[in-house]
Amino acid sequence: MQIIESILADAAVATTIRRDIHAHPELCFQEVRTADVIAKALTDWGIPIHRGLGKTGVVGIVKNGTSSRAVGLRADIDALPMTEHNTFAHASRHPGKMHACGHDGHTAMLLAAAKHLSRHRNFDGTVYLVFQPAEEGGGGAREMIKDGLFEQFPMEAIFGAHNWPGMKVGAFGVSPGALMASSNEFTITIRGKGSHAALPHLGIDPVPVAAQMVMAFQTIITRNRRPIDPGVISVTMIHAGEALNVVPETCQVRGTVRTFSLETLDLIEQRMKVVAEHTCAAFGATCEFSFGRNYPPTVNHAAETEFVRRVLGSVVGPENVVPFEPTMGAEDFSFFLQAKPGCYFMIGNGDGAHREGGHGLGPCMLHNPSYDFNDDLIPLGATAWVRIAEEWLRQPRG
Repeated sequence: MQIIESILADAAVATTIRRDIHAHPELCFQEVRTADVIAKALTDWGIPIHRGLGKTGVVGIVKNGTSSRAVGLRADIDALPMTEHNTFAHASRHPGKMHACGHDGHTAMLLAAAKHLSRHRNFDGTVYLVFQPAEEGGGGAREMIKDGLFEQFPMEAIFGAHNWPGMKVGAFGVSPGALMASSNEFTITIRGKGSHAALPHLGIDPVPVAAQMVMAFQTIITRNRRPIDPGVISVTMIHAGEALNVVPETCQVRGTVRTFSLETLDLIEQRMKVVAEHTCAAFGATCEFSFGRNYPPTVNHAAETEFVRRVLGSVVGPENVVPFEPTMGAEDFSFFLQAKPGCYFMIGNGDGAHREGGHGLGPCMLHNPSYDFNDDLIPLGATAWVRIAEEWLRQPRG
């Protein structure tokens, strides 16, 4: 494993920053303190910064030489709205807020890389360090783009990474094409006719309508969607009624849809609307159908993915850069990849044995109250960022 010595020597500093951020988690678009910590570190290292894109985003600019070429490296900075079960010293000090996805670690890795890049500048061009807010549902990447990220900081490509529990430390997961799914949500309000539960023939019961609708939705997956195009429809909430002896007037059905392509998503949305409206009509009810698209699929570009695979192989050995099985989870780095070439990859976070005494009894999995980022990844992740930036600016422009 070829870890950069200066990064390894500074690992304690980056770890301290990571644990400070972990102890003070902030939710999407509220990352004011976190942004202050990032901005101070970059400024202390002589790196010019720009603040305010996506409300709380920070961009660091490291330049060297005369080349006009530029590359972007991204870390997400927000926490999740959940209560931490860990009790070690750096556990969250804010109930209901927790860094349960490792964004504190992603931030620390990019900061460690920034410090090395600013001190050594072994490249010709510009490295943009993109500290992005609101990945957890807020679409911070989209908002940074709307605020002019790529116009103010023109870059040829952008790269992102995420820790992955269960993958061994020292391994990376890299695959071209669709890596993570689109994230979408639906709300269907079924309107029937309320009645006494003992006299259901005088009303139109929306509950059996909902039951028929939920089962019919699965035929979209099994009979309308091509079997080789992955897609998921999950009804996760059904709300109806206020009293045991009353047939309710309305019933609300809510859930999520995940796909790896926009074409499959278009099909599912259209078919769900038809199924919902016609099922209601068959029972004499009506419905209001709402379908919201949150994050598009995260689709890696082939050339940039091969570039990342090669660079990471030079750091940990090709045998430790493995294909990553796509997941139906979602990631707003997808907006960046729609606008620019790039690659999103995974870095192994281990099995949880790194956690100190005082960790919760649950597994060290993402979005789990017993999760904690593995600080051993900081030097490795920072080295990967440095090598990706240096090699990108060194290779001939495609």
